Amino acid sequence: MNEKHQKQQNTSRGKKDDASALRVKPGVPTPGNTSPHFSRSSGGKTELGIDEYVEGILAGDRVILGQTITLIESMKPEHNMKAMAVMEKVIPHTGKSMRVAITGVPGVGKSTFIEALGGRLVGNHHKLAVLAIDPSSQRSGGSIMGDKTRMEALSSHPDAFIRPSPSAGSLGGVARKTREVMLLCEAAGFDIIFIETVGVGQSETMVHSMVDFFLLLMLPGAGDTLQGIKRGIMELADTLVINKADGSNIDAARHAKIEYEAALHLMKYPFEKWHPPVLTSSSRYGNGIEEVWQTVERYQKVAMGEGYFEKKRKQQSRSWMLDTIRQSLEAHFLADPRIVRLLPEIEARVEEGTIPSLSAAHRLLNEFFGEDISTL
Repeated sequence: MNEKHQKQQNTSRGKKDDASALRVKPGVPTPGNTSPHFSRSSGGKTELGIDEYVEGILAGDRVILGQTITLIESMKPEHNMKAMAVMEKVIPHTGKSMRVAITGVPGVGKSTFIEALGGRLVGNHHKLAVLAIDPSSQRSGGSIMGDKTRMEALSSHPDAFIRPSPSAGSLGGVARKTREVMLLCEAAGFDIIFIETVGVGQSETMVHSMVDFFLLLMLPGAGDTLQGIKRGIMELADTLVINKADGSNIDAARHAKIEYEAALHLMKYPFEKWHPPVLTSSSRYGNGIEEVWQTVERYQKVAMGEGYFEKKRKQQSRSWMLDTIRQSLEAHFLADPRIVRLLPEIEARVEEGTIPSLSAAHRLLNEFFGEDISTL
């Protein structure tokens, strides 16, 4: 290539570079932080102190709320310690919301229902947080719920906050830190909390232990066998809502309503003055949505009047404490160097049938505690 041709190519390339939209233009200032609480380390990562997290949460700063939730969900020990310190400081500012679980099988229309109901609530000056339990893959660890784009209108509302939380394989698909995240949202000023569950019949019992009201969505024209709804789950429900009751489904929804009312009539409920009603709704057209929330408010009034509301919350707090103890003990047990060394060998012997499972468990526990626990 001759010298003249080389110069022509360089000149041409220079013109293209000048015209590029990616070229940094001089004189354009770097955007500032969206939150005054941000401080950045030399590595570019945001670092906040405990008091800064607390101050941001109580001020309703969504950026800091999201950061704190990430801290809560972290598996790193140093993050766990910091998160615990933050939780202790925000606890006095929690407990003032109405906590509602919304569950149902895939395809029942949970996201559309939440957007319809949530739209009504924020339109009436409520602040709504939606915690969606994201069913992480058991094999890859990936999540399938993504950013909840199905709630596009609600997610863009200034008084709504939507946060998917990966279950990461925890029992029943319930996110390990959902309880703490719920409390953070309460401290941030959200007066209504929705927890949307996976809806596969595994997580409902655990979710029931952290909410005030359990709403079960059903499909019209599909029996219990098709819906995968068992009697045990129906017994948890404070209200059944037959969703998608529109168009050609209207007659089927009416028949389903009668059948479910008959089934619920045979079930016993925790306090006498509340019997779970069966409602119908159409998230698509907004029919019955207002009645659903009126039912939630009526339940809250009755439950408070009977003393059941406060009693249930006290029971839940005690249950959360015991669950935390169990989770912490399991984590410490599995991380102990002695157990890490011994566990593969013991597991292999259990699989081979050369040692009973009960004996294997006691041997591992004895190793962990340094004493024979069978005598305790």
